[in-house]
Amino acid sequence: MTRIVLLLAVIITAVFLLFQPYPFVQGLIVIMFCFTVLWLISILLKDSSIIDIFWGTGFVLTVWFYRYSGGLDDARSLIFCSIVTLWGLRLSIHLAFRNIGKGEDYRYKEWRKESGKKWWWVSFFKVFLLQGILLWLISSLYVPALSSEFNDLQPLDYIGIGIWLMGFIFEAAGDWQLTQFKKKSSNKGKVLQTGLWSRTRHPNYFGDAAQWWGYFLFACTNQQYLFAFSPLLMTFLLMQVSGVTLLEKKLTETKPQYDEYVNRVPAFFPKIF
Repeated sequence: MTRIVLLLAVIITAVFLLFQPYPFVQGLIVIMFCFTVLWLISILLKDSSIIDIFWGTGFVLTVWFYRYSGGLDDARSLIFCSIVTLWGLRLSIHLAFRNIGKGEDYRYKEWRKESGKKWWWVSFFKVFLLQGILLWLISSLYVPALSSEFNDLQPLDYIGIGIWLMGFIFEAAGDWQLTQFKKKSSNKGKVLQTGLWSRTRHPNYFGDAAQWWGYFLFACTNQQYLFAFSPLLMTFLLMQVSGVTLLEKKLTETKPQYDEYVNRVPAFFPKIF
C-alpha cells in the first residue's frame, strides 16, 4: 500500500510540474544529467550507495541552478539558498565520513545479489532514476520559494527560518550524538537513549522533515500553498519508506534493548516532557 500511494503521488506531481513553465523542465534535465553521471561512476566503483552521499548535494546544486536561471540577485533568495546549502552539504559530508571505506550499503548489496549480472543497468532505474525523480519533485518547492516580489525577508520567511533552525539542530546534533556513541566500543549492541535520542527515536529524520516545512513557508510568502506536496512527500519518505520504518525493522531484529526503548520514546515527533 505504501508503494502504491508513493507511486500515485509521484505520477500526479510529475504531470503537474511538466505542465508548468520551463524552470521545472530545465531542473529535471540538470538533475537527470547529474544522476546519470553518478550512475556511471557507481558502475566503475561497483558501489551504488554513493547516491546516498550525493543526495544532499543534489539539492544544493538544484537550488542554486533555479536561482541562477531565474536571474535572481536579491538578499532573500541568497539567504534561502544559503540555508539549503548548509543543510545539504552537512548531510553529504556526514554521510561521506560515515560511509566511505565501509563498502556498499546492505540494501544495495541485496538488490545487487537479486539482479545478478543485470544490476549494472537495473540500478539505473531502481536507484538512480527513481531518486533523481524524487529529488526533482521535492526540490520543485525551490522555484516558488525563491521567486518573490520581495527582496527582503518577510514575516513568514522568518518563521520558516526558525523552524528550519530547530530542524537543523535536531538533525545535526542527533547525527553527532549518535556518531560519538558509536565510537565507544563499550556501546556496541546498545541503544542510544540520551540527549535528543531520549526525546525521539529518530531526531535526525524529524529534523530533516522540519527543515522542509521551514522551506515551505518561503513559498507561502508568495501564496504558493499547493507546493505543500514537497514537505509532505519528504516527510512521508522519512517516516514510511527509506527512514523510520526501514530502520525500525532492522533495529528491532538486532538490538534486544530496542523494544523497551520503543515503549518509552516516540518514533518521530519529540516528546516535550
